[in-house]
Amino acid sequence: MPNGIFQVPPPINEPVKGYAPGSAEKATLKARLASMMAEEVEIPLIIGGKEVRTGKTGSAVCPHDHGHRLATFHQAGEAEVKAAIAAANAAWKDWSELPWSDRAGVFLKAAELLAGPWRDELNAATMLNQSKTVYQAEIDAAAELVDFWRFNTHYMRHLYEEQPSSAPGIWDFVEYRALEGFVFAVSPFNFTSIAGNLPTAPAMMGNTAVWKPASTAVLSGYVIMKILHAAGLPDGVINFLPGSGSTVGNPVLASPDLAGIHFTGSTPVFQHMWRTVGEQIADYKTYPRLVGETGGKDFVFAHASADVDALAVALVRGAFEYQGQKCSAASRGYIPKSLWPAVRDRVEAHIQAIKMGSPLDFTNFMAAVIDQSAFNDHKSAIEQARASADANVLFGGGTDDSEGYFVEPTVIEAADPLYTTMREELFGPILTLHVYDDARLDETLASCDTASAYGLTGAIFARDRFTIAKLSAALRHTAGNFYINDKPTGAVVGQQPFGGSRASGTNDKAGSVFNLLRWVSQRTVKETFVPPKDFRYPHMDES
Repeated sequence: MPNGIFQVPPPINEPVKGYAPGSAEKATLKARLASMMAEEVEIPLIIGGKEVRTGKTGSAVCPHDHGHRLATFHQAGEAEVKAAIAAANAAWKDWSELPWSDRAGVFLKAAELLAGPWRDELNAATMLNQSKTVYQAEIDAAAELVDFWRFNTHYMRHLYEEQPSSAPGIWDFVEYRALEGFVFAVSPFNFTSIAGNLPTAPAMMGNTAVWKPASTAVLSGYVIMKILHAAGLPDGVINFLPGSGSTVGNPVLASPDLAGIHFTGSTPVFQHMWRTVGEQIADYKTYPRLVGETGGKDFVFAHASADVDALAVALVRGAFEYQGQKCSAASRGYIPKSLWPAVRDRVEAHIQAIKMGSPLDFTNFMAAVIDQSAFNDHKSAIEQARASADANVLFGGGTDDSEGYFVEPTVIEAADPLYTTMREELFGPILTLHVYDDARLDETLASCDTASAYGLTGAIFARDRFTIAKLSAALRHTAGNFYINDKPTGAVVGQQPFGGSRASGTNDKAGSVFNLLRWVSQRTVKETFVPPKDFRYPHMDES
Protein backbone atom coordinates (compact mmCIF):
# COMPACT_ATOMS: atom_id res chain seq x y z
CA MET A 1 0.00 0.00 0.00
CA PRO A 2 1.24 3.56 -0.60
CA ASN A 3 2.80 5.51 2.21
CA GLY A 4 1.00 8.67 3.27
CA ILE A 5 -1.34 10.07 5.88
CA PHE A 6 -4.32 10.62 3.65
CA GLN A 7 -6.95 13.31 3.92
CA VAL A 8 -10.42 13.05 2.39
CA PRO A 9 -11.96 15.91 0.42
CA PRO A 10 -13.51 18.41 2.86
CA PRO A 11 -17.22 17.54 2.98
CA ILE A 12 -19.64 20.13 1.63
CA ASN A 13 -23.41 19.71 1.76
CA GLU A 14 -24.77 18.83 -1.63
CA PRO A 15 -26.67 21.80 -3.16
CA VAL A 16 -30.39 21.15 -3.54
CA LYS A 17 -31.59 21.63 -7.10
CA GLY A 18 -34.67 23.79 -7.62
CA TYR A 19 -36.32 22.12 -10.66
CA ALA A 20 -37.64 25.49 -11.77
CA PRO A 21 -39.59 25.82 -15.02
CA GLY A 22 -37.22 25.64 -17.98
CA SER A 23 -34.32 24.26 -15.93
CA ALA A 24 -32.12 21.51 -17.33
CA GLU A 25 -32.59 19.36 -14.20
CA LYS A 26 -36.36 19.50 -14.55
CA ALA A 27 -36.21 18.38 -18.17
CA THR A 28 -33.95 15.39 -17.53
CA LEU A 29 -35.87 14.27 -14.44
CA LYS A 30 -39.21 14.51 -16.26
CA ALA A 31 -37.77 12.36 -19.04
CA ARG A 32 -36.57 9.72 -16.59
CA LEU A 33 -39.91 9.70 -14.79
CA ALA A 34 -41.67 9.09 -18.10
CA SER A 35 -39.35 6.25 -19.07
CA MET A 36 -39.70 4.56 -15.68
CA MET A 37 -43.47 4.78 -15.90
CA ALA A 38 -43.25 2.98 -19.23
CA GLU A 39 -41.16 0.05 -17.99
CA GLU A 40 -41.51 -2.70 -15.43
CA VAL A 41 -38.32 -3.79 -13.70
CA GLU A 42 -37.53 -7.21 -12.28
CA ILE A 43 -35.58 -6.81 -9.03
CA PRO A 44 -33.50 -9.76 -7.80
CA LEU A 45 -31.86 -10.39 -4.48
CA ILE A 46 -28.16 -9.60 -4.50
CA ILE A 47 -26.08 -12.12 -2.55
CA GLY A 48 -22.31 -12.15 -2.81
CA GLY A 49 -22.60 -9.90 -5.83
CA LYS A 50 -24.82 -12.39 -7.67
CA GLU A 51 -28.42 -11.83 -8.73
CA VAL A 52 -30.76 -14.37 -7.14
CA ARG A 53 -34.36 -14.97 -8.19
CA THR A 54 -36.56 -16.97 -5.87
CA GLY A 55 -39.84 -16.95 -7.78
CA LYS A 56 -41.66 -15.69 -4.71
CA THR A 57 -42.39 -12.13 -5.76
CA GLY A 58 -43.98 -8.89 -4.62
CA SER A 59 -44.99 -5.79 -6.53
CA ALA A 60 -43.62 -2.27 -6.34
CA VAL A 61 -46.42 0.17 -7.18
CA CYS A 62 -47.04 3.89 -7.19
CA PRO A 63 -48.93 4.80 -3.98
CA HIS A 64 -50.59 7.70 -5.84
CA ASP A 65 -51.59 5.30 -8.65
CA HIS A 66 -51.69 1.91 -6.97
CA GLY A 67 -52.86 0.13 -10.09
CA HIS A 68 -49.56 0.93 -11.81
CA ARG A 69 -46.78 -1.58 -11.19
CA LEU A 70 -43.24 -0.27 -11.43
CA ALA A 71 -41.42 -3.49 -10.64
CA THR A 72 -41.66 -7.08 -9.53
CA PHE A 73 -39.22 -7.97 -6.80
CA HIS A 74 -38.06 -11.37 -5.61
CA GLN A 75 -38.30 -12.11 -1.90
CA ALA A 76 -35.83 -13.95 0.28
CA GLY A 77 -36.55 -17.14 2.17
CA GLU A 78 -34.52 -18.81 4.90
CA ALA A 79 -32.11 -20.41 2.41
CA GLU A 80 -31.31 -17.05 0.83
CA VAL A 81 -30.82 -15.44 4.24
CA LYS A 82 -28.30 -18.11 5.20
CA ALA A 83 -26.54 -17.66 1.85
CA ALA A 84 -26.35 -13.90 2.42
CA ILE A 85 -24.86 -14.41 5.89
CA ALA A 86 -22.30 -16.79 4.40
CA ALA A 87 -21.45 -14.27 1.69
CA ALA A 88 -21.04 -11.49 4.24
CA ASN A 89 -18.79 -13.69 6.37
CA ALA A 90 -16.71 -14.69 3.34
CA ALA A 91 -16.17 -11.05 2.35
CA TRP A 92 -15.39 -9.88 5.89
CA LYS A 93 -11.66 -10.61 6.18
CA ASP A 94 -10.51 -8.94 2.98
CA TRP A 95 -12.88 -6.00 3.38
CA SER A 96 -12.13 -5.40 7.06
CA GLU A 97 -8.39 -5.49 6.39
CA LEU A 98 -8.53 -3.21 3.35
CA PRO A 99 -6.89 0.17 4.08
CA TRP A 100 -9.46 2.68 5.25
CA SER A 101 -8.62 5.01 2.37
CA ASP A 102 -9.62 2.35 -0.15
CA ARG A 103 -12.92 1.81 1.65
CA ALA A 104 -13.46 5.57 1.71
CA GLY A 105 -12.81 5.72 -2.02
CA VAL A 106 -15.82 3.50 -2.73
CA PHE A 107 -18.25 5.79 -0.94
CA LEU A 108 -16.68 9.04 -2.14
CA LYS A 109 -17.11 7.75 -5.68
CA ALA A 110 -20.68 6.68 -4.92
CA ALA A 111 -21.40 10.21 -3.72
CA GLU A 112 -20.14 11.70 -6.97
CA LEU A 113 -22.08 9.18 -9.06
CA LEU A 114 -25.27 10.03 -7.18
CA ALA A 115 -24.66 13.77 -7.36
CA GLY A 116 -24.18 13.43 -11.11
CA PRO A 117 -25.26 10.68 -13.52
CA TRP A 118 -27.42 8.66 -11.10
CA ARG A 119 -29.33 11.59 -9.59
CA ASP A 120 -32.37 11.37 -11.85
CA GLU A 121 -32.58 7.59 -11.48
CA LEU A 122 -32.73 7.59 -7.68
CA ASN A 123 -34.94 10.67 -7.46
CA ALA A 124 -37.40 9.21 -9.95
CA ALA A 125 -37.52 5.85 -8.15
CA THR A 126 -38.21 7.66 -4.87
CA MET A 127 -40.91 9.86 -6.38
CA LEU A 128 -42.73 6.99 -8.04
CA ASN A 129 -42.40 4.12 -5.55
CA GLN A 130 -42.59 6.23 -2.37
CA SER A 131 -44.84 9.03 -3.68
CA LYS A 132 -42.52 11.92 -2.85
CA THR A 133 -42.84 15.29 -4.50
CA VAL A 134 -39.81 16.44 -6.46
CA TYR A 135 -38.50 18.64 -3.64
CA GLN A 136 -38.94 15.97 -0.98
CA ALA A 137 -37.16 13.44 -3.18
CA GLU A 138 -34.34 15.84 -4.02
CA ILE A 139 -33.53 16.74 -0.40
CA ASP A 140 -33.67 13.06 0.58
CA ALA A 141 -32.60 10.66 -2.15
CA ALA A 142 -30.05 12.96 -3.73
CA ALA A 143 -28.73 15.62 -1.33
CA GLU A 144 -28.91 13.78 1.99
CA LEU A 145 -27.52 10.47 0.77
CA VAL A 146 -24.66 12.28 -0.97
CA ASP A 147 -24.05 14.07 2.34
CA PHE A 148 -24.03 10.81 4.30
CA TRP A 149 -21.36 9.34 2.04
CA ARG A 150 -19.22 12.47 1.99
CA PHE A 151 -19.45 13.38 5.65
CA ASN A 152 -19.15 9.82 6.97
CA THR A 153 -15.79 9.36 5.22
CA HIS A 154 -14.66 12.61 6.85
CA TYR A 155 -15.87 11.42 10.26
CA MET A 156 -14.18 8.05 9.73
CA ARG A 157 -10.84 9.80 9.19
CA HIS A 158 -11.48 11.95 12.27
CA LEU A 159 -12.34 8.91 14.41
CA TYR A 160 -9.17 7.06 13.42
CA GLU A 161 -7.15 10.13 14.45
CA GLU A 162 -8.42 9.89 18.04
CA GLN A 163 -5.39 8.42 19.80
CA PRO A 164 -4.14 8.24 23.39
CA SER A 165 -1.04 9.94 24.77
CA SER A 166 2.23 8.04 25.29
CA ALA A 167 4.63 8.19 28.25
CA PRO A 168 8.40 8.41 27.65
CA GLY A 169 9.75 5.15 26.28
CA ILE A 170 6.27 3.87 25.37
CA TRP A 171 4.13 4.09 22.26
CA ASP A 172 0.36 3.84 22.89
CA PHE A 173 -2.17 3.71 20.11
CA VAL A 174 -5.70 2.50 19.41
CA GLU A 175 -6.75 0.42 16.47
CA TYR A 176 -10.38 0.66 15.35
CA ARG A 177 -11.29 -2.84 14.25
CA ALA A 178 -14.40 -3.93 12.38
CA LEU A 179 -16.89 -5.91 14.44
CA GLU A 180 -16.49 -9.68 14.25
CA GLY A 181 -19.47 -10.84 12.25
CA PHE A 182 -22.04 -9.08 10.08
CA VAL A 183 -24.40 -6.15 10.62
CA PHE A 184 -28.12 -6.50 9.93
CA ALA A 185 -29.44 -3.30 8.34
CA VAL A 186 -33.22 -2.84 8.34
CA SER A 187 -34.43 0.27 6.53
CA PRO A 188 -37.79 2.11 6.34
CA PHE A 189 -39.78 3.27 3.34
CA ASN A 190 -39.84 6.97 4.09
CA PHE A 191 -36.25 8.07 3.53
CA THR A 192 -34.12 6.76 0.69
CA SER A 193 -31.12 8.40 2.35
CA ILE A 194 -31.67 6.42 5.54
CA ALA A 195 -31.98 3.24 3.48
CA GLY A 196 -28.63 4.02 1.89
CA ASN A 197 -26.95 4.98 5.15
CA LEU A 198 -27.98 2.02 7.31
CA PRO A 199 -25.86 -0.61 5.50
CA THR A 200 -23.11 1.72 4.29
CA ALA A 201 -22.17 3.41 7.58
CA PRO A 202 -21.11 0.05 9.11
CA ALA A 203 -19.57 -1.05 5.79
CA MET A 204 -17.45 2.09 5.68
CA MET A 205 -15.89 1.03 8.99
CA GLY A 206 -14.90 -2.36 7.60
CA ASN A 207 -18.02 -4.37 8.38
CA THR A 208 -20.14 -6.44 6.03
CA ALA A 209 -23.92 -6.22 5.98
CA VAL A 210 -27.15 -8.04 5.27
CA TRP A 211 -29.66 -5.37 4.22
CA LYS A 212 -33.43 -5.81 4.31
CA PRO A 213 -35.15 -2.84 2.65
CA ALA A 214 -38.77 -1.94 3.29
CA SER A 215 -41.09 -3.83 0.95
CA THR A 216 -42.69 -0.51 -0.04
CA ALA A 217 -39.34 1.00 -1.10
CA VAL A 218 -37.54 -1.81 -2.91
CA LEU A 219 -37.07 0.08 -6.17
CA SER A 220 -34.97 2.89 -4.70
CA GLY A 221 -33.02 0.34 -2.65
CA TYR A 222 -32.17 -1.56 -5.82
CA VAL A 223 -30.94 1.65 -7.46
CA ILE A 224 -28.69 2.29 -4.43
CA MET A 225 -27.19 -1.18 -4.88
CA LYS A 226 -26.50 -0.40 -8.53
CA ILE A 227 -24.78 2.85 -7.57
CA LEU A 228 -22.59 1.05 -5.02
CA HIS A 229 -21.70 -1.60 -7.59
CA ALA A 230 -20.73 1.13 -10.07
CA ALA A 231 -18.59 2.72 -7.33
CA GLY A 232 -16.58 -0.48 -6.92
CA LEU A 233 -18.04 -2.01 -3.76
CA PRO A 234 -16.71 -5.58 -3.61
CA ASP A 235 -19.09 -8.52 -3.82
CA GLY A 236 -20.57 -9.69 -0.52
CA VAL A 237 -19.87 -6.54 1.46
CA ILE A 238 -23.56 -5.53 1.30
CA ASN A 239 -26.14 -8.21 0.51
CA PHE A 240 -29.60 -7.04 -0.60
CA LEU A 241 -32.54 -9.10 0.72
CA PRO A 242 -36.09 -7.87 0.08
CA GLY A 243 -38.65 -9.96 1.92
CA SER A 244 -40.98 -10.07 4.88
CA GLY A 245 -39.69 -8.93 8.22
CA SER A 246 -40.03 -12.25 10.01
CA THR A 247 -38.85 -14.40 7.10
CA VAL A 248 -35.62 -12.45 6.82
CA GLY A 249 -35.29 -11.36 10.44
CA ASN A 250 -35.74 -14.66 12.26
CA PRO A 251 -32.79 -16.53 10.71
CA VAL A 252 -30.65 -13.40 10.92
CA LEU A 253 -31.29 -12.99 14.65
CA ALA A 254 -30.63 -16.70 15.14
CA SER A 255 -27.17 -16.49 13.57
CA PRO A 256 -24.25 -16.66 16.02
CA ASP A 257 -22.36 -14.33 13.66
CA LEU A 258 -24.72 -11.39 14.20
CA ALA A 259 -22.50 -8.50 15.33
CA GLY A 260 -24.88 -5.57 15.11
CA ILE A 261 -28.26 -4.21 14.07
CA HIS A 262 -28.71 -0.86 12.33
CA PHE A 263 -32.44 -0.19 12.32
CA THR A 264 -34.96 2.49 11.50
CA GLY A 265 -38.63 1.64 11.86
CA SER A 266 -41.32 1.12 14.44
CA THR A 267 -40.79 0.95 18.18
CA PRO A 268 -42.57 -2.43 18.60
CA VAL A 269 -40.41 -4.07 15.92
CA PHE A 270 -37.17 -2.76 17.43
CA GLN A 271 -38.25 -3.81 20.91
CA HIS A 272 -39.04 -7.28 19.56
CA MET A 273 -35.59 -7.50 17.98
CA TRP A 274 -33.92 -6.31 21.18
CA ARG A 275 -35.90 -8.84 23.24
CA THR A 276 -34.95 -11.64 20.84
CA VAL A 277 -31.28 -10.72 20.99
CA GLY A 278 -31.48 -10.63 24.78
CA GLU A 279 -33.05 -14.05 24.95
CA GLN A 280 -30.33 -15.49 22.70
CA ILE A 281 -27.41 -13.46 24.04
CA ALA A 282 -25.38 -16.52 25.08
CA ASP A 283 -25.54 -17.89 21.52
CA TYR A 284 -23.71 -15.01 19.82
CA LYS A 285 -19.96 -14.94 19.26
CA THR A 286 -19.94 -11.28 20.30
CA TYR A 287 -22.43 -8.98 22.00
CA PRO A 288 -24.37 -7.43 19.10
CA ARG A 289 -24.40 -3.65 18.84
CA LEU A 290 -28.02 -2.42 18.72
CA VAL A 291 -28.56 0.94 17.05
CA GLY A 292 -32.10 2.03 16.32
CA GLU A 293 -34.22 5.05 15.48
CA THR A 294 -37.85 4.22 16.07
CA GLY A 295 -40.15 7.14 15.38
CA GLY A 296 -41.67 9.91 17.39
CA LYS A 297 -44.64 11.98 18.48
CA ASP A 298 -43.04 15.28 17.64
CA PHE A 299 -44.34 18.56 18.96
CA VAL A 300 -44.50 22.28 18.34
CA PHE A 301 -44.91 24.26 21.57
CA ALA A 302 -45.89 27.91 21.18
CA HIS A 303 -45.54 30.62 23.81
CA ALA A 304 -47.81 33.66 23.80
CA SER A 305 -44.91 35.73 22.44
CA ALA A 306 -44.53 33.56 19.32
CA ASP A 307 -44.48 35.00 15.81
CA VAL A 308 -47.84 33.80 14.52
CA ASP A 309 -46.93 33.80 10.84
CA ALA A 310 -43.75 31.78 11.40
CA LEU A 311 -45.60 29.42 13.74
CA ALA A 312 -48.37 28.71 11.21
CA VAL A 313 -45.89 27.93 8.43
CA ALA A 314 -43.90 25.65 10.71
CA LEU A 315 -47.03 23.75 11.68
CA VAL A 316 -48.10 23.24 8.09
CA ARG A 317 -44.71 22.37 6.67
CA GLY A 318 -43.72 20.30 9.69
CA ALA A 319 -46.94 18.30 9.68
CA PHE A 320 -47.74 17.85 5.99
CA GLU A 321 -44.51 17.68 3.98
CA TYR A 322 -44.24 14.15 2.61
CA GLN A 323 -47.74 13.53 3.95
CA GLY A 324 -46.49 13.56 7.54
CA GLN A 325 -44.56 10.34 6.92
CA LYS A 326 -41.40 11.54 8.61
CA CYS A 327 -40.34 10.29 12.03
CA SER A 328 -39.69 13.97 12.78
CA ALA A 329 -43.04 15.27 11.49
CA ALA A 330 -44.96 17.71 13.67
CA SER A 331 -47.95 15.69 14.84
CA ARG A 332 -48.98 17.54 18.01
CA GLY A 333 -49.01 21.21 18.90
CA TYR A 334 -49.63 23.33 21.99
CA ILE A 335 -51.09 26.76 21.20
CA PRO A 336 -51.81 29.47 23.81
CA LYS A 337 -55.41 30.68 23.87
CA SER A 338 -54.34 34.27 23.22
CA LEU A 339 -52.86 33.27 19.84
CA TRP A 340 -55.37 30.63 18.84
CA PRO A 341 -57.73 32.67 16.61
CA ALA A 342 -54.86 34.06 14.55
CA VAL A 343 -53.07 30.70 14.34
CA ARG A 344 -56.27 28.90 13.34
CA ASP A 345 -57.01 31.37 10.56
CA ARG A 346 -53.52 31.24 9.11
CA VAL A 347 -53.28 27.44 9.26
CA GLU A 348 -56.66 27.13 7.57
CA ALA A 349 -55.61 29.50 4.79
CA HIS A 350 -52.39 27.57 4.16
CA ILE A 351 -54.21 24.22 4.08
CA GLN A 352 -56.78 25.52 1.63
CA ALA A 353 -53.93 26.48 -0.70
CA ILE A 354 -52.26 23.03 -0.59
CA LYS A 355 -52.42 21.00 -3.78
CA MET A 356 -52.39 17.23 -3.44
CA GLY A 357 -51.98 14.63 -6.15
CA SER A 358 -49.42 12.75 -8.20
CA PRO A 359 -45.74 13.71 -7.75
CA LEU A 360 -45.55 13.73 -11.54
CA ASP A 361 -47.31 17.10 -11.27
CA PHE A 362 -44.56 19.32 -9.89
CA THR A 363 -47.09 21.88 -8.65
CA ASN A 364 -48.33 19.52 -5.93
CA PHE A 365 -47.24 20.05 -2.32
CA MET A 366 -48.45 16.61 -1.16
CA ALA A 367 -48.93 13.17 -2.69
CA ALA A 368 -50.25 9.83 -1.38
CA VAL A 369 -49.54 7.89 1.81
CA ILE A 370 -47.49 4.77 1.33
CA ASP A 371 -50.02 1.90 1.22
CA GLN A 372 -53.47 0.59 2.06
CA SER A 373 -52.61 -0.24 5.64
CA ALA A 374 -51.38 3.29 6.35
CA PHE A 375 -54.44 4.74 4.61
CA ASN A 376 -56.77 2.63 6.75
CA ASP A 377 -55.01 3.69 9.96
CA HIS A 378 -55.26 7.39 9.09
CA LYS A 379 -58.88 7.12 8.03
CA SER A 380 -59.74 5.32 11.26
CA ALA A 381 -58.03 7.97 13.41
CA ILE A 382 -59.95 10.73 11.65
CA GLU A 383 -63.26 8.92 12.06
CA GLN A 384 -62.56 8.37 15.76
CA ALA A 385 -61.80 12.07 16.22
CA ARG A 386 -65.09 12.98 14.54
CA ALA A 387 -66.94 10.73 16.94
CA SER A 388 -65.07 11.82 20.07
CA ALA A 389 -66.33 14.33 22.63
CA ASP A 390 -62.69 15.26 23.36
CA ALA A 391 -61.69 16.14 19.80
CA ASN A 392 -62.92 17.99 16.75
CA VAL A 393 -61.74 17.75 13.12
CA LEU A 394 -61.15 21.39 12.20
CA PHE A 395 -59.78 21.14 8.67
CA GLY A 396 -59.40 18.41 6.08
CA GLY A 397 -60.26 14.86 7.01
CA GLY A 398 -61.16 13.67 3.54
CA THR A 399 -59.81 10.34 2.29
CA ASP A 400 -59.90 8.58 -1.09
CA ASP A 401 -58.18 5.32 -2.02
CA SER A 402 -59.94 4.68 -5.34
CA GLU A 403 -56.85 5.49 -7.43
CA GLY A 404 -54.18 6.36 -4.89
CA TYR A 405 -53.92 6.39 -1.11
CA PHE A 406 -54.85 10.03 -0.56
CA VAL A 407 -55.49 11.56 2.86
CA GLU A 408 -56.15 15.27 3.08
CA PRO A 409 -54.02 17.42 5.38
CA THR A 410 -56.05 17.17 8.57
CA VAL A 411 -56.06 19.28 11.73
CA ILE A 412 -57.72 17.98 14.88
CA GLU A 413 -58.38 20.17 17.90
CA ALA A 414 -58.11 18.17 21.11
CA ALA A 415 -59.67 19.51 24.29
CA ASP A 416 -57.86 16.82 26.24
CA PRO A 417 -54.03 17.13 26.03
CA LEU A 418 -53.89 13.36 26.50
CA TYR A 419 -56.24 12.58 23.63
CA THR A 420 -55.08 9.58 21.57
CA THR A 421 -53.64 11.55 18.66
CA MET A 422 -51.71 13.75 21.10
CA ARG A 423 -49.91 10.64 22.38
CA GLU A 424 -49.68 7.96 19.71
CA GLU A 425 -47.69 8.07 16.47
CA LEU A 426 -49.84 8.04 13.31
CA PHE A 427 -47.20 8.62 10.62
CA GLY A 428 -49.56 10.50 8.37
CA PRO A 429 -50.87 13.97 7.49
CA ILE A 430 -52.73 14.47 10.77
CA LEU A 431 -51.86 17.30 13.14
CA THR A 432 -53.52 17.51 16.55
CA LEU A 433 -53.54 20.85 18.37
CA HIS A 434 -54.32 21.50 22.01
CA VAL A 435 -55.24 25.06 23.01
CA TYR A 436 -54.06 25.89 26.52
CA ASP A 437 -54.83 28.73 28.88
CA ASP A 438 -51.90 31.17 28.90
CA ALA A 439 -51.82 31.07 32.70
CA ARG A 440 -51.29 27.28 32.64
CA LEU A 441 -47.95 27.41 30.81
CA ASP A 442 -46.00 25.34 33.33
CA GLU A 443 -48.69 22.69 33.56
CA THR A 444 -48.86 22.44 29.77
CA LEU A 445 -45.09 22.16 29.48
CA ALA A 446 -45.22 19.25 31.91
CA SER A 447 -47.95 17.61 29.82
CA CYS A 448 -45.86 18.02 26.66
CA ASP A 449 -42.95 16.34 28.42
CA THR A 450 -44.90 13.35 29.71
CA ALA A 451 -47.83 12.80 27.32
CA SER A 452 -45.88 10.73 24.81
CA ALA A 453 -43.39 7.89 25.22
CA TYR A 454 -41.23 9.28 22.43
CA GLY A 455 -38.31 11.68 22.47
CA LEU A 456 -37.25 12.39 18.89
CA THR A 457 -37.87 15.98 17.73
CA GLY A 458 -39.63 19.05 19.04
CA ALA A 459 -39.85 22.79 18.46
CA ILE A 460 -40.61 25.84 20.52
CA PHE A 461 -41.74 29.28 19.34
CA ALA A 462 -41.10 32.35 21.49
CA ARG A 463 -39.40 35.77 21.22
CA ASP A 464 -37.97 36.60 24.66
CA ARG A 465 -34.67 34.85 25.46
CA PHE A 466 -35.68 34.20 29.10
CA THR A 467 -38.76 32.42 27.79
CA ILE A 468 -36.76 30.45 25.23
CA ALA A 469 -34.40 29.34 28.00
CA LYS A 470 -37.29 28.35 30.25
CA LEU A 471 -39.05 26.32 27.58
CA SER A 472 -35.81 24.68 26.49
CA ALA A 473 -35.02 23.61 30.06
CA ALA A 474 -38.54 22.31 30.73
CA LEU A 475 -38.44 20.21 27.56
CA ARG A 476 -34.78 19.14 27.79
CA HIS A 477 -35.44 15.40 27.55
CA THR A 478 -38.36 15.48 25.14
CA ALA A 479 -36.30 15.57 21.96
CA GLY A 480 -32.90 14.53 20.66
CA ASN A 481 -33.27 17.17 17.94
CA PHE A 482 -34.68 20.42 19.31
CA TYR A 483 -35.63 23.45 17.24
CA ILE A 484 -36.10 27.07 18.29
CA ASN A 485 -38.43 29.08 16.07
CA ASP A 486 -38.34 26.47 13.31
CA LYS A 487 -40.24 23.35 12.30
CA PRO A 488 -39.08 20.07 13.91
CA THR A 489 -38.08 18.46 10.59
CA GLY A 490 -35.25 18.82 8.10
CA ALA A 491 -32.07 17.80 9.94
CA VAL A 492 -29.05 18.26 7.67
CA VAL A 493 -26.03 15.94 7.75
CA GLY A 494 -23.05 17.75 9.19
CA GLN A 495 -25.26 20.37 10.82
CA GLN A 496 -27.83 18.59 12.99
CA PRO A 497 -26.83 14.99 13.85
CA PHE A 498 -30.11 13.10 14.06
CA GLY A 499 -31.60 10.78 16.67
CA GLY A 500 -33.73 10.62 19.80
CA SER A 501 -34.08 8.65 22.98
CA ARG A 502 -36.93 7.32 25.14
CA ALA A 503 -39.09 5.20 22.81
CA SER A 504 -37.52 6.95 19.81
CA GLY A 505 -34.33 4.93 19.84
CA THR A 506 -30.74 4.74 21.00
CA ASN A 507 -29.82 8.31 19.95
CA ASP A 508 -26.64 7.27 18.17
CA LYS A 509 -26.89 10.30 15.88
CA ALA A 510 -26.91 9.34 12.20
CA GLY A 511 -24.65 11.58 10.21
CA SER A 512 -22.01 11.96 12.92
CA VAL A 513 -18.84 10.37 14.24
CA PHE A 514 -20.86 9.00 17.17
CA ASN A 515 -22.79 6.66 14.90
CA LEU A 516 -19.61 5.38 13.27
CA LEU A 517 -18.11 4.69 16.69
CA ARG A 518 -20.78 2.03 17.21
CA TRP A 519 -19.45 0.01 14.26
CA VAL A 520 -15.90 -0.47 15.50
CA SER A 521 -14.25 -2.45 18.28
CA GLN A 522 -11.15 -0.78 19.67
CA ARG A 523 -7.88 -2.50 20.38
CA THR A 524 -5.47 -0.57 22.60
CA VAL A 525 -1.83 -1.34 21.87
CA LYS A 526 1.10 -0.50 24.15
CA GLU A 527 4.64 -0.97 22.91
CA THR A 528 7.51 -0.63 25.38
CA PHE A 529 10.75 0.19 23.60
CA VAL A 530 13.17 -0.80 26.38
CA PRO A 531 11.44 -3.32 28.66
CA PRO A 532 12.69 -3.87 32.23
CA LYS A 533 15.12 -6.71 32.87
CA ASP A 534 14.62 -7.00 36.67
CA PHE A 535 11.37 -7.78 38.45
CA ARG A 536 12.31 -5.76 41.58
CA TYR A 537 11.06 -2.20 42.27
CA PRO A 538 13.17 0.54 43.95
CA HIS A 539 11.17 0.44 47.20
CA MET A 540 12.40 -3.07 47.77
CA ASP A 541 15.95 -1.87 48.52
CA GLU A 542 16.76 -0.92 52.14
CA SER A 543 19.54 1.57 52.99
